[in-house]
Amino acid sequence: MPRTEHLVGTRALLLAAARDEFAAHGMGGARVGRIAEQAGVSKERIYGYFGSKEKLFAAVISEALTEHATLLGPPSADLAEYAGRIYDLHRRNPQLLRLMMWEALYYDGGLPNEQPRTARYRGMVATLSEALGSQSETESGSESGSESETEAASTLLALIGLAILPTAFPQITRLILGTTADAPGGDDELRAHIVRLARRMVTPSSDALT
Repeated sequence: MPRTEHLVGTRALLLAAARDEFAAHGMGGARVGRIAEQAGVSKERIYGYFGSKEKLFAAVISEALTEHATLLGPPSADLAEYAGRIYDLHRRNPQLLRLMMWEALYYDGGLPNEQPRTARYRGMVATLSEALGSQSETESGSESGSESETEAASTLLALIGLAILPTAFPQITRLILGTTADAPGGDDELRAHIVRLARRMVTPSSDALT
């Protein structure tokens, strides 16, 4: 195997092992030795690639968020269904939420790669602002222009919160919904309800419940 391919392959193995370790134990509880053992390399190799455990954690978060953005895509014309897509993505990939919750607990202030992450969200807000503005024009029959980016940003935050809470806090979901959450079809019913609520949020009209 060429050296470049070997290096890329080793880095990928390390990131995959580190993702599992950090998702399970967080930055404080993760152990470089366990990551090295799972990846089949020495601890020294990890420090040679990433420099420190903290930099490895940052690399794991960056890779996971890039993967998340690629899978989810930008807000769509059907904003309520976009909330459903967010729900689906996190139900299929609960590890990402765990990583982000560990990140929130570990960092006090600035985040690694904060500028490109902020730019990515600003792009999502701009797309959402245009979509909300188009909806307003359709309903009013006039050209009202895009919704303000402040309102669009708040709407995006609310849509994300609505969609991820059942996965982020399964114990609260279980306490509130009881056995309904685990019953056959319960997940589909919850998703449908989230989409209906999201439709009310983004379409404040008599048609919002249809």
